[in-house]
Amino acid sequence: MKKILIFTATYNEFKNIKILLKKIENLNINLDILVVDDNSKDGTKEFLKICKKNKKNFFLINRSKKLGLNTAHQIAFNFANRNKYSFLITMDADLSHNPDLIPVFLRELKKNKFVIGSRYTKGGRSEMKLFRRFLSIFGNKLIKYVLKINSNEFTTSYRGFSIDYMKKIEFSEIRSKGYSFFMETIFLINKSKINIKEIPIYFKDRSYGKSKIPKIEIFRTLFNLIRLKFFYKD
Repeated sequence: MKKILIFTATYNEFKNIKILLKKIENLNINLDILVVDDNSKDGTKEFLKICKKNKKNFFLINRSKKLGLNTAHQIAFNFANRNKYSFLITMDADLSHNPDLIPVFLRELKKNKFVIGSRYTKGGRSEMKLFRRFLSIFGNKLIKYVLKINSNEFTTSYRGFSIDYMKKIEFSEIRSKGYSFFMETIFLINKSKINIKEIPIYFKDRSYGKSKIPKIEIFRTLFNLIRLKFFYKD
């Protein structure tokens, strides 16, 4: 039987993570869940500790401070590889990604090595506010144009990986931080000649809490885009 791991990272997501975990549980799929929490102060950490105690398929890594999405996802890749999972699905904890699509990801992973949930492929939609949506659309088009990669989506974290095929990619050596990490992941997958399979998603704005995307992310993404295009060395 193929082992499945669902991963998300949390920082002050108490209301959202409770709903997300319940929705995943209601899928009635034999899978494990890994959460990396960056020392949440709103009750998230305490709730997750209870989940770890009561659920055999639930794994929790608590970190002492906010260390970023990039390092959290690197932990997830290492965890999945070390524990011999067949498939890893990563997603946001703020309910922007619909867990009801997990079976679709798993079905596609039987035929594809990498699957990404895309707002910008046919059938995809986004609830983001006007300015943020503009930045996202423009940013993804710019990345596609500069890196010459056949994908319409580079920055969402709703992704599925066939772990056996990802072992040759050194995710632990990715230099990009924050959301640029997701762009560089696509860059390395493309360089490894792995096909990028897009499936449409409906990206929802978070129901609770505030967005944690720093304004510096725009400049960080541009810097890393230039680095990957002109200065990347194998």
